[in-house]
Amino acid sequence: MEAADEFLKYRSPLVSRYASKEMAYNFSDRKKFSTWRKLWIYLAKAEKALGLPITDAQIQEMESHEKDIDFAMAAEEERKLRHDVMAHVHTFAHCCPTAAPIIHLGATSCYVGDNTDLIMLRDGFDILLPKLARVIDRLANFAEKYADLPTLGFTHYQPAQLTTVGKRACLWLQDLAMDMRNLQRARDDLRFRGVKGTTGTQASFLQLFQGDHGKVEELDRMVTEMAAFKKSYLVTGQTYSRKVDVDCLSTLASLGATVHKICTDIRLLANLKEIEEPFEKEQIGSSAMPYKRNPMRAERCCSLARHLLALMADPLQTASVQWLERTLDDSANRRISLPESFLTADIILTTLQNITEGLVVYPKVIERHIRHELPFMATENIIMAMVQAGGNRQDCHEKIRVLSQEAAAVVKQEGGDNDLLARVQRDTYFAPILGKLDTILDPKTFIGRAPQQVARFLSEEIHPLLEPYKAKMDVKIELEL
Repeated sequence: MEAADEFLKYRSPLVSRYASKEMAYNFSDRKKFSTWRKLWIYLAKAEKALGLPITDAQIQEMESHEKDIDFAMAAEEERKLRHDVMAHVHTFAHCCPTAAPIIHLGATSCYVGDNTDLIMLRDGFDILLPKLARVIDRLANFAEKYADLPTLGFTHYQPAQLTTVGKRACLWLQDLAMDMRNLQRARDDLRFRGVKGTTGTQASFLQLFQGDHGKVEELDRMVTEMAAFKKSYLVTGQTYSRKVDVDCLSTLASLGATVHKICTDIRLLANLKEIEEPFEKEQIGSSAMPYKRNPMRAERCCSLARHLLALMADPLQTASVQWLERTLDDSANRRISLPESFLTADIILTTLQNITEGLVVYPKVIERHIRHELPFMATENIIMAMVQAGGNRQDCHEKIRVLSQEAAAVVKQEGGDNDLLARVQRDTYFAPILGKLDTILDPKTFIGRAPQQVARFLSEEIHPLLEPYKAKMDVKIELEL
């Protein structure tokens, strides 16, 4: 009956359908409340070390019950007390009767609440960074493989000068590399709230240590170190500044913008049949049109990336309305916006890794599209070749202008192929360069320094960025949905 009841209430698809197990666990109740207990143990250990009357037996009792949380009791306590932290203090105290008097000693709710959030944010970044590194690695391999494959460039989504498939991938890589550095900086900038008391003044701890400021500072340092943070915020109100949440979620929203752009490009190229995302042997693209191969993974990334961008509004507004030392209207919002941002970022990176591991390129289709447009692009090269053969630049320009407009009319008005090259070959004016036309129209002569740019970019910017993650590169993604 309990299993059936699960389907009678809303379940977030971020967890039930998409998210990785490690990110779902990072924001789970089990992780949250076991971390609260760890923080109470850290506090008791530090207070004992600094001279408060706390016994080894009390600490051992707390440690032995760190993970056996009675969630039903905690829920019942919260229904009575209307306070989640005190509900878990009572629940912990119930299984630790000897330690009960010293659990949460001197602390305020934000000691466990905010410090746990900071641990989850840090651990969330530690989950995301290797995933982003793998996406960059797969895309770097793709860029290197296709560094010199000419393809039509597009500006305004209209055909423009040629680039290469690999060079275009480097545009994606450049944005992802910026995201990598931003996520790493945001992670490294995180500090611990530490032990600061109800309004951030540490007054309760100063009283516990009978006015010894040195011991209060040492308590803060010890607990921060136990939680594996290098620093704590020197000043806080009741909470750490909600600008920290803005900083963290803005890096994730920026990543969302990058992924949306990349996946939109892939969708546009799929429409041209130049590039496709992986397509499973038994995958169905459309229930009504069996021939279709829809870019559903890229579409999923775009859909979730929009959600990630939208979530950015929450921490901005929360930070702006925190009155004085703190107001509680941050709490319910942060329970949603913080986990959902990391869960969503996790999902789009997992999906994008799957896409980049199996991108399919169709060189013949790309070549056909180039053939349709290249004659127009080559007109300047034809003019220069004619001048070098002794022709007059202005006369040649006029000849090419007339022939180009005639060829354009065939393409646009008659739906025919671009026959500019055939018109040039039939016109005796261009006889001096007919033997050079194949060379003039070689697509590789139109890609400039694209291959060299790819090689230098990968060597100087991408490979060094990935160096710290070499040991985590072998994870391959198989999407369940």
